[in-house]
Amino acid sequence: MLEKLITVFRIPELRNKILLTIGLLAVYRLGFWVPLPFIDQELFRAQMEKLQQGSSGFGQVIQMVSLFSASNLGNSTIFGLGIMPYISASIIFQLMGSVYPPLEQLQKEGEAGRKKINEYTRYATVVICLLQSFFWIRAISTGFGGGNGMIMQEYNFWYIHMMGALVMTAGTIFLMWLGEQIDEFGIGNGISLLIMAGILAQMPTSLYEYMQPAFEQGIRAGTDTGVDKLLLLLGLFIGVVIGVIAMTQGQRRIPIQSAKHVRGRKVMGGQRQFLPLRVNQAGVMPIIFASSLLMFPYFMFSQASAVWPESMTLKTLASAFGAGRGFLYNASYVALIYFFCYFWTAITFNPKDMANNLKDYGSFIPGYRPGTRTAAYLEQVMVRITYVGAGFLAIVAIIPTIVARWMNIPFMLASFYGGTGLLIVVSVALDLVQKIDSHLVMRNYRGMLESDEN
Repeated sequence: MLEKLITVFRIPELRNKILLTIGLLAVYRLGFWVPLPFIDQELFRAQMEKLQQGSSGFGQVIQMVSLFSASNLGNSTIFGLGIMPYISASIIFQLMGSVYPPLEQLQKEGEAGRKKINEYTRYATVVICLLQSFFWIRAISTGFGGGNGMIMQEYNFWYIHMMGALVMTAGTIFLMWLGEQIDEFGIGNGISLLIMAGILAQMPTSLYEYMQPAFEQGIRAGTDTGVDKLLLLLGLFIGVVIGVIAMTQGQRRIPIQSAKHVRGRKVMGGQRQFLPLRVNQAGVMPIIFASSLLMFPYFMFSQASAVWPESMTLKTLASAFGAGRGFLYNASYVALIYFFCYFWTAITFNPKDMANNLKDYGSFIPGYRPGTRTAAYLEQVMVRITYVGAGFLAIVAIIPTIVARWMNIPFMLASFYGGTGLLIVVSVALDLVQKIDSHLVMRNYRGMLESDEN
């Protein structure tokens, strides 16, 4: 492995791409040390720690958004919104592309259509940023509804909200630009690498906060930081990593036969190939959608229970969708993950277009006639393997909630070392290694994922 790493840095073009990517990620991390000027940072930090350590559903929202958006809402910085507004805009246009004919036509126009959609996505990102940043500054100014504002008194209302919204919007647009520079001049998917870097940056802090009592009192079995819990966390970490790699790399190979045709005196075609269908076609998007939607029932039932305090049913429902994360929460989580897995797969995978492409290129699946029969077979196969992929995502998603309650550890630590955070990190790392391998193979070098025996 060491020789392969040395080979990677011996190739000038690949070395420059990797160094540029690392440099841009370092710039991204530096932005988290540039605070907003009008916020009392000490008071803000104390309030955020209280929200995240308590049983507030708002604290859960902050933790989940920080995990998926390459941000840290616990710090009031210029990158406070992270990259989530851009992701939201991209998802909106991808969903609209399947129901809005003009966008669907743009998607079929190739590179020119993609550039036009990216332009619309950037404009939508600015609008989403302005709205989200305005409401975020508003929440800070009111102390998140507690009445104790965290804004310095020397700043007036309009300066706070307008300047804060503009600064945070500029920060997100800059992150979007960083991601695009990595896509064009670096290596890997820029936005995914920003999210991975944000997760990795929070992992050591979460582990240190959990292990701090052990450093002071020692590691003893039976305690919150006992050796038994540490071994379970280590086993969980290894198991999730192996499972994520297996499911991310997992494919269902459909045999394809190309038709023979004669050109002059040569017989062309007739080769047997495979059409790979990914088991986890939807990626991590179903978890992001499901976890975001499950935040709304808590706020809805909490507000309703405040209006009708005598209703025990509303209080019970608010508690079920709150920090307790009991059976109702997990059951709803699994159901939403399955729904969004099939929903997202239906958007990104079109068996009819794939069957038509096979027909146009003179290929067919043995035993199935080209056209409608082939499309029906591909759809049937995708439905079956998506069921397995959704089950895997559901297991990974509910691991943090179960482990956090069972082992009495912070939810964010469980997410990093045994759940969605680890799923994102491993998936992005695999994609990055595959892109490096493609550069090595083009130059007749052995890939990093290839065995030394081959």
